[in-house]
Amino acid sequence: MLIAAFPAGPWGTNCYVVAASAGEECVVIDPGKDATAGVADVVREHRLRPAAVMLTHGHIDHVWCVVPVAGAYDATAYLHPDDREMLLDPASGISPESAQFLLGSDYAFAEPDDLVALQGDETLELAGVAFRVDHTPGHTRGSVTFRTPYDGAEDVPELMFSGDLLFAGSIGRTDLPGGDHAAMLRSLTETVLPLDDRVVVLPGHGEQTTVGRERATNPYLLGLADEPSPTRGL
Repeated sequence: MLIAAFPAGPWGTNCYVVAASAGEECVVIDPGKDATAGVADVVREHRLRPAAVMLTHGHIDHVWCVVPVAGAYDATAYLHPDDREMLLDPASGISPESAQFLLGSDYAFAEPDDLVALQGDETLELAGVAFRVDHTPGHTRGSVTFRTPYDGAEDVPELMFSGDLLFAGSIGRTDLPGGDHAAMLRSLTETVLPLDDRVVVLPGHGEQTTVGRERATNPYLLGLADEPSPTRGL
């Protein structure tokens, strides 16, 4: 399996490019602001053909370049319908500070030409890779995670693209429009905690981690009912 990643834009959103191998079709996950050039560099270096753009949620720092990336490669975009409104009205789901940042932009926000609704509790076969989709509301109503088997190391059974659900040492904030703290706790409890400790977590921001590391050290998982307010992401 081939996985390339780079932080995109002023929010440092991790954009991932996933393929079964070089020279094949690939999936782009969360192309944030200024991600178009980075995706093009990865595609050119590994001779890839983007077939899909998968979005973990609708916040602008994760979807800013979905239209140019999907359009450039005639790729299908995937997003949970509960976050669809943010594609056309990004200010509806972000903080006042981030909204102020957008006011100076002349970018015309739009939906991709080919947009498919993710429902959760489903497995998609895209570009030769199987992705398990779990609906994980809390950070936003339409947040999802993507899990896929990993054949690159015997001690890594699976990869989890967690979006802004789970970070190394933290979790996604729930104080923005559409956030729901109780839903976040349920998502962490039902989706993250049952996983094998060896699952590698590839988050929407920051460094990669493992489920075992977070289970043992993440204060938000150690004390789910009584943690401080998280501040990662928008």
